[in-house]
Amino acid sequence: MSAISNLYIDQGSDFSVTVGMTDATSAALDLTGATFLAQIRKTHSSSTVTATFSSSHDSTGGNLTLTLADTVTAGISSGRYVYDVLMTNSSAEKTRVLEGQAIITPSVSRS
Repeated sequence: MSAISNLYIDQGSDFSVTVGMTDATSAALDLTGATFLAQIRKTHSSSTVTATFSSSHDSTGGNLTLTLADTVTAGISSGRYVYDVLMTNSSAEKTRVLEGQAIITPSVSRS
């Protein structure tokens, strides 16, 4: 089962979050050879991807960082969305490791 965490993303701002992933013994998960796909959609059943996170990780530290550029968040209408993170390990096994709501808060300041 994946962890659940809601994200609050400011429209028009750069966004970054780092998630520490651990195994059943609370040791840092070895992410060597892993790849990640993380998307935001309006609903679980939506066929349209609202945004795709860029991701990076440290292989032995178990830390995954998800980012969205300000130009990406500026293009997302304010409101509630859903997201998840799918990890493919070095053996090609796929696991949903994180999911939740992505709440886009509206921007007031504009350039």
